[in-house]
Amino acid sequence: MSLHGQGWRMPDEAHPHDLTYMAWPARKVWKSDIYGVQDDIAGIARAIAEFEPVALLADERDVRAAQKACGSGVEVVPIPVDDLWMRDTGPTFVVGPHGIAGVDLNFNGWGGKQRHENDRLVAREILADERITRIQAPIIGEGGSIEVDGAGTLLATESSLVNPNRNPGRSRDDIERALKELFGVTTVIWVDGVAGQDITDYHIDALARFAAPGVVVMSRPDPAAPQDDFTRAYHQARAVLREAVDAQGRRLEIVDLPEPVDIGRRGRDFLACYVNYYVVNGGVIMPRFRDQRADDHAAAVLRELYPGREIVRVPVDTLGEGGGGIHCSTQQVPKGS
Repeated sequence: MSLHGQGWRMPDEAHPHDLTYMAWPARKVWKSDIYGVQDDIAGIARAIAEFEPVALLADERDVRAAQKACGSGVEVVPIPVDDLWMRDTGPTFVVGPHGIAGVDLNFNGWGGKQRHENDRLVAREILADERITRIQAPIIGEGGSIEVDGAGTLLATESSLVNPNRNPGRSRDDIERALKELFGVTTVIWVDGVAGQDITDYHIDALARFAAPGVVVMSRPDPAAPQDDFTRAYHQARAVLREAVDAQGRRLEIVDLPEPVDIGRRGRDFLACYVNYYVVNGGVIMPRFRDQRADDHAAAVLRELYPGREIVRVPVDTLGEGGGGIHCSTQQVPKGS
């Protein structure tokens, strides 16, 4: 549908939610890690359900196991899925004068890196099931590739959107125009990111998030770690954000959230960052990496950034091995205006 004159906008994550969508992981993707990642997802779902309703999608054959793992506080919905990354496969919701709508960003397996016969239809299926207006985006992307402050500003990495594996032949200006129309923003702040080294091509939600309009929290690598493409991307992004002006004409306050260090042996793709937290009604669900000092410091920073919200720590030992985290596995449905 056309967005012209519709008045849709994407609210910030702290805007009140009606519910959270999640999805149940499948063995064909996770193989020997399946039980560990199912434990992680069930733990996240149970934690969120203490604050707001959770609807978890699962293949028909997995419904019973998912319900048993998540408990009666989580609704399990029989819709086929390939994987658990609801942030990217589900609709990205916007609000307007007539309630809510869902933007379908045409999920293509992060540029064809993973099979997605079911996941490419997840946004459409959710919106049809709930009879919510579907807005089909004129670009290809994922929910994790954008971050908004709810006041007119959007952050994104070029690597995950201005990329021929999603949007061949489309310029950054083309994509920016689409983002502004889809999500009701007037300012897009681009940072470089990193292409080709993780499945998402470095989504913004693993690098920088809005804690409030004018306040950005960044995942800071250990200063003693060797320089690589990701540490260079952090420094490039920080330099851009330090000079950026948001939609309200403000310079941004940057808050560093240091990454954990003492996490034992992990795979190359393990996502060891705290900024992939998820804001719920009255709380913040954050990862626990068992680096006690780093975990405690991150919790203290988030407590200061989100006063009055309960900070809940959830282990993500197996989920992180898949290159994602809590935010990647969730998608909020905002309350309509």
